[in-house]
Amino acid sequence: MAAFLHVTLLLLLSHGSCVQVDGAPSDGSPTVTPAVGSGLDLTTTRSFVGNSSATEIPTAGFTTSKSTTKTTVDAKRQTEDGQKLETKDSKTEEEEEGPLELECPPLGLESLKVKDYQLRASSYKRRGLGPHRGRLNIQSGVEDGDIYDGAWCALHRDKKQWLEVDAQRLTRFTGVILQGRSSIWSWNVVHTFKVQFSNDTLLWKSSMNGSEEAIFEGNQDTETPVLALFHTPTVARYIRINPQSWYQNGTQGDICLRAEVLGCVLPDPSNVHEWQAEPSESKDKLDFRHHNYKEMRKLMKVVHEECPNITRIYSIGKSYKDLKLYVMEISDNPGKHKLGEPEFRYVAGMHGNEVLGRELLLNLMQYICQEYKRGNQRILRLVRDTRIHLLPSMNPDGYEMAFKKGSELAGWALGRYSYEGIDMNSNFADLNSGMWTAIELETDRSKLINHYFPIPEQYTSEDAFVASETRAVISWMQSIPFVLGANLHGGELVVTYPYDMTRDWAPREHTPTPDESFFRWLATAYASTNQVMSNPDRRPCHNKNFLRYNNIINGADWHNVPGSMNDFSYLHTNCFEVTVELSCDKFPHVSELPIEWENNRESLLVYMEQVHRGIKGVIRDKDTGAGIANAIIKVEDIDHHIRSVADGDYWRLLNPGEYRVTVTAEGYLPNSRSCHVMYDFYPTICDFYLTMMPKEKLKDILRKRGKLPEDVQLRLRQRRLRKLRVTTKAINQRRAAAAKRAKRV
Repeated sequence: MAAFLHVTLLLLLSHGSCVQVDGAPSDGSPTVTPAVGSGLDLTTTRSFVGNSSATEIPTAGFTTSKSTTKTTVDAKRQTEDGQKLETKDSKTEEEEEGPLELECPPLGLESLKVKDYQLRASSYKRRGLGPHRGRLNIQSGVEDGDIYDGAWCALHRDKKQWLEVDAQRLTRFTGVILQGRSSIWSWNVVHTFKVQFSNDTLLWKSSMNGSEEAIFEGNQDTETPVLALFHTPTVARYIRINPQSWYQNGTQGDICLRAEVLGCVLPDPSNVHEWQAEPSESKDKLDFRHHNYKEMRKLMKVVHEECPNITRIYSIGKSYKDLKLYVMEISDNPGKHKLGEPEFRYVAGMHGNEVLGRELLLNLMQYICQEYKRGNQRILRLVRDTRIHLLPSMNPDGYEMAFKKGSELAGWALGRYSYEGIDMNSNFADLNSGMWTAIELETDRSKLINHYFPIPEQYTSEDAFVASETRAVISWMQSIPFVLGANLHGGELVVTYPYDMTRDWAPREHTPTPDESFFRWLATAYASTNQVMSNPDRRPCHNKNFLRYNNIINGADWHNVPGSMNDFSYLHTNCFEVTVELSCDKFPHVSELPIEWENNRESLLVYMEQVHRGIKGVIRDKDTGAGIANAIIKVEDIDHHIRSVADGDYWRLLNPGEYRVTVTAEGYLPNSRSCHVMYDFYPTICDFYLTMMPKEKLKDILRKRGKLPEDVQLRLRQRRLRKLRVTTKAINQRRAAAAKRAKRV
């Protein structure tokens, strides 16, 4: 029966006709009867589509709905097991409204799955406004007129203009999403439009509304995505969007739009082995779907129950709307810092609508648990030698807002900020300005501090404009001695490293840290192993070609961000941190999550392994063997120090090479030695034993009212004798000089 349907489709399409697949007349007529779907009122659109009497044919089954997307049996079991989660948050126990269900996924204009050569247009004003720029949520450059503008704009202003998408395969088109032009200088939107279909680009059939051509409602503003669903889905290869009315501001009223097309790609009837030949998107059996807050908690609980010996779930605080900021700890000894074991963190979801990082961290905790149980040696070593902390959602309030709209309709900014409207990306204390001011005023560089900068008093006050989520993360940073971390974002494909703030508040300027070379190593470790970033033929996402920089860039050289998490981490703690922009699409469709995991899995693992690069050791008291906290570790020629933690252990991230390291501590004599860093996975061990200064040691003993050890008594006697010899020699020299003067007289 299926084979017969395929042959029938081929026969019909060979005549250059588009096929109606819902409610088709029995005589095989290609007439279509679509309805108008307005994205201005999603509720109305949803109920309208639901009233369709058309008979459904089998589809690819993609959906953005959390209630219907089931990828594996494991996912279902995780959802069931997660009902036992003991943590109860009253505000999340209510039934939550999910996103609008989409019958078919996006073709991939936004995610760049649709290539530039698949997009054509009737005309365009210039290269920067060509059809390849007509992608949903694409962002323009700062100035109009460059090669990276924010839409497709037609050269002419008439109803004959169109943007065409070649799906390259027979596709069941179900709808389109439209957006206006991204620009800070121009306002261009399409108010109404038609849709046409073709199989050969010669004969075009319009989407119909009864006996008339369907007119779909477009945009009233430039940013809000508007969904139009076809009453009758149509099978074809090509689709055109034909604007009918637009905002006309005199001679400036250009026809401009950004779009996404919804469609299920159909199997090729001429290839009977196609389904068997198509490789699966990921071999890992993970829960590939978008998880709202409630489902995220359930999944984390299931992972903990699967691997209770190496996992622990804890909260570092709450969001403005009282949603807990959950962290998954993975270690062979969870809940306790082990001497010499470095602490690592991944943070995702600082911007709530940049959701890929959240899903990747949920995938990562599942993957580590599964591979640990299978005996994967790489994972066993990572868990044994590293204490890993995963915070999948720093801004759960923002995520919930974006999630309710769904992956295609959330837009570029909805959910980015905290519930209070705070951008947490620039909400940390600005320590850079104080550091640079001190450098300018102080002539003696030896008196300048270059690490552990204190937080300004005004920032810590209750009235300070600081998000509760930011305060929670700062407290977390101060309580755990993190060595390395990464902050996962979305909307671009690049890895940025500190400083993120320019020294003179310039819009952009290369502003390196003293550890510039190692930060470049870190950024390259992620970018070079990411399957998309490392592709030399990939297309730039929006308005900057990061391929020219090997997909890494100094943050301040991209754009100025005062108060960033990366800068704060570097200047206030021992932790080195970078920002990873994971994808061009901030909110990828659920169907794209498996391939995004494949793109980033190796990068996530390789970057974690960099926490073991450099030197590490323990700073101890030479006499007692006790660890010395807050000892300062200085590396010659690198003007940034770190400190030992409570037990005296420390980690200094360094590139391979020979380094002269000096350790100082209050009340102790300095100690220096050379440490050679190799290319191996394991760090070089450089322990230091410090000798207490005599006076300090004596005071310490007297405070304890103890008897002086024999070695201390001996050293004190030797010191007195040396002092006596020096003073006696000085007295004898003065006497000899006086005698000579007396002789001469």
